[in-house]
Amino acid sequence: MARLTLDPARQQAVSVSIATGAYGLSFGALSVAAGLDVWQTAALSLLVFSGGSQFAFVGVLGAGGSAAAAVATSTFLGIRNGFYGVALAEVLRPMRGARLAWGAQVTIDESTAVALAQPHDDLPARRAGFWWTGVGVFVLWNAITVLGALLGTRIGDPADWGLDAAAGAAFLGLVWPRLASRRAQAVAGAAAVLALALTPLVPAGVPVLAAALVGVVAGWAPHKGEAVPE
Repeated sequence: MARLTLDPARQQAVSVSIATGAYGLSFGALSVAAGLDVWQTAALSLLVFSGGSQFAFVGVLGAGGSAAAAVATSTFLGIRNGFYGVALAEVLRPMRGARLAWGAQVTIDESTAVALAQPHDDLPARRAGFWWTGVGVFVLWNAITVLGALLGTRIGDPADWGLDAAAGAAFLGLVWPRLASRRAQAVAGAAAVLALALTPLVPAGVPVLAAALVGVVAGWAPHKGEAVPE
């Protein structure tokens, strides 16, 4: 029986898609626990399709924050996807019409990371990494989100099953590879300290926004001697 073999870019894409789709289970359960129903949860995944923004949205609601704070927090985190388009310009052009809209929808942390992890001079591999990851995550994330939402209506408090920790673990997994330099470590540390200090003092969602501003300020500050990783 012939074995299906994939090139390295597609192998990475499949692995990342499965791993990312799996924690859609946690998002679905947390979403219904925060007050959304199954249909609202499914729509959020389908239309927003940005795990970080979605977790932030339901996290703020679940912590008792206002809808305005939830929307502001998730929007602020979602802005990063627009900047990914700049890094992926060579990979994605030329695209028009429906293909352009679909490419924008699947421009996320994972598709960007897998695409840019391929050799700089291998454009086909970068494109394969982007599309296989983006589409793979989209399909699995949305399907498993619905499963998580349906289970969430039956299992009670997601914290009892440890599902509430999945969001933090997912964020850490995305951020960790970027903490190689001392500057990145310092910025992350300062943001974490600020968020923890503000948590008991301000409404839910505000500490996340304040921590994100630390990164924005650090990004605008002049610095030398460090190569920017792709």
